Amino acid sequence: MVSKIKKTFKKIEKDLKENINLKKRILKENLTQIVNASEICINSLNNGGKLIFCGNGGSASDAHHLATELLVRLRPKVNRKPIAAISLNLDTTSLTACGNDYNYNIYLARMLEALGKKEDILISISTSGNSKNILKVIKKANKLKINTISLLGKNGGAAKKLSKNNIIVKSNSTARIQEAHICIGHILMELIEDSIINKKF
Repeated sequence: MVSKIKKTFKKIEKDLKENINLKKRILKENLTQIVNASEICINSLNNGGKLIFCGNGGSASDAHHLATELLVRLRPKVNRKPIAAISLNLDTTSLTACGNDYNYNIYLARMLEALGKKEDILISISTSGNSKNILKVIKKANKLKINTISLLGKNGGAAKKLSKNNIIVKSNSTARIQEAHICIGHILMELIEDSIINKKF
């Protein structure tokens, strides 16, 4: 029993250390990309655009999460006007209709074509950077002249070459990448919110 508890403690310690070390690497490698992404988002909002998020699985949850932080409230003591944001992972009705009538891989691109405009920013979240629907939505954004930011993992995958602005979390662990993505996402949202507080847009 004691041996089993020790193994569990070691597993927890390993996971937490991986998380901490990855965040330290982000501090060294990704600060410029994070700042640039925040400025791109703020400029878009200044020009009447909105932030459009998308992803698959846990990344789809992050897309919903971050859009909600802007639409409603991010920090309890900061009350401000709602910020224009939406997740393309809209609902089970449109998702299943597209999967049934066309193909799931075109779902995000089809939603972007319906809802996006050139002043907007597409923020794609993908741990691999190779999901077909993510690649198609980035291509659609490029065709529609919508600027793109991608939160990616591993080596960035195929999305790295398609997206105009990338923040790549260099890890092979899906869990650690997702933890880093939501952390980066919250930082971006705070920078955007701070710009409102400081009346910069």
